[in-house]
Amino acid sequence: MKLAVVGGGSTYTPELIDGFARLRDTLPVEELVLVDPAADRLELVGGLARRIFAKQDHPGSIVTTSDIDAGVADADAVLLQLRVGGQAARNQDETWPLECGCIGQETTGAGGLAKALRTVPIVLDIAERVRRTNPDAWIIDFTNPVGIVTRALLQAGHKAVGLCNVAIGFQRKFAALLDVTPGEVHLDHVGLNHLTWELGVRLGGPDGENMLPKLLAEHGDTIADDLHMPRAIVDRLGVVPSYYLRYFYAHDEVVRELRTKPSRAAEVAAMEKELLALYGDPALDEKPALLAGRGGAFYSEAAVDLASSLLGSGGSAVQVVNTHNKGTLPFLPDDAVIEVQARVDGTGATPQPVPELDPLHAGLISHVTAYEDLALEAALRGGRDRVFKALLAHPLIGQFEYAEALTDKLIAHNREHLAWA
Repeated sequence: MKLAVVGGGSTYTPELIDGFARLRDTLPVEELVLVDPAADRLELVGGLARRIFAKQDHPGSIVTTSDIDAGVADADAVLLQLRVGGQAARNQDETWPLECGCIGQETTGAGGLAKALRTVPIVLDIAERVRRTNPDAWIIDFTNPVGIVTRALLQAGHKAVGLCNVAIGFQRKFAALLDVTPGEVHLDHVGLNHLTWELGVRLGGPDGENMLPKLLAEHGDTIADDLHMPRAIVDRLGVVPSYYLRYFYAHDEVVRELRTKPSRAAEVAAMEKELLALYGDPALDEKPALLAGRGGAFYSEAAVDLASSLLGSGGSAVQVVNTHNKGTLPFLPDDAVIEVQARVDGTGATPQPVPELDPLHAGLISHVTAYEDLALEAALRGGRDRVFKALLAHPLIGQFEYAEALTDKLIAHNREHLAWA
């Protein structure tokens, strides 16, 4: 089995490598190719990756290359984890929207749209290269904004599934609070990427006892603290929202906070500098503790599970992924991309039935889906007017004065990445 990781020079890649090494019985990788244009980073990450495999006696080989075509050739699956423009572009996404009093964040609001516009054309080009070399290969997208990028891939006819670590993070957290194994916890996880709610936490499967009321009653303070939301609000909701919902539920408060501290991109950039120095140490043969602060917890386990199910080598048959709606949420088009539990096998992902949604959730999902439609149109076709309409449609913006100003700022800060600009 051959896997390729595009964006393999990421400082987060050793987490993925560690998962491949530990879970080799689930996903027997014979060749792993790390693809990245940043040759200096790739050398450091690749060296540590080989040492991790060697320490854990993994028999597979690790190859590094800056040649996308060579890297993805004959791959059974290709994982996408790229960041167009790097942390510098992310820093802009997180700062210039604040000038208009709007959230600055890499996946939500104006910053999220900027990332989508930079990313979708690059991802589609990579996917076409994959299709030319191996039309049967699966593409696993971990590149944000996952929902929009996955929809672009599916709309272009690629064999693709989107992946996020939010659900597996909740699964692990709830399992620890309930003192059970993660495999015993089934989430009623519903929504769009980075716009989800845990409507139920069930033991043993989708028909198991719902432990969410118990969790909220006994561990509500812990859950609320992790979400950075008041306990009283979580209790009133009666469900557990993704922490990304704080951008919607406490927008102005978050804007005030973001204006008083360094951007997350600046924090990550400093952390990456330290990590790369560590990776250059030939004695290091395991992921360093510092990597835990990088984000993306449990990504490796989720990626192994998904790849093994798609490639028929095992893995959990039902897992949370991003895929076509296919009637699962009746108020959305079938080709909308949602994030729910799905049955995954060699034919792809089939969403499983979900509980009926409260209008509080369904309304926001519909609103953001409409924005994502317009965002994808802007990413595919370009043009100032399409960018403006997408921003105007976003529930965190929604005023023409803001949309006009943000459109100008977005284009100014991303001109080098937008062919049409």
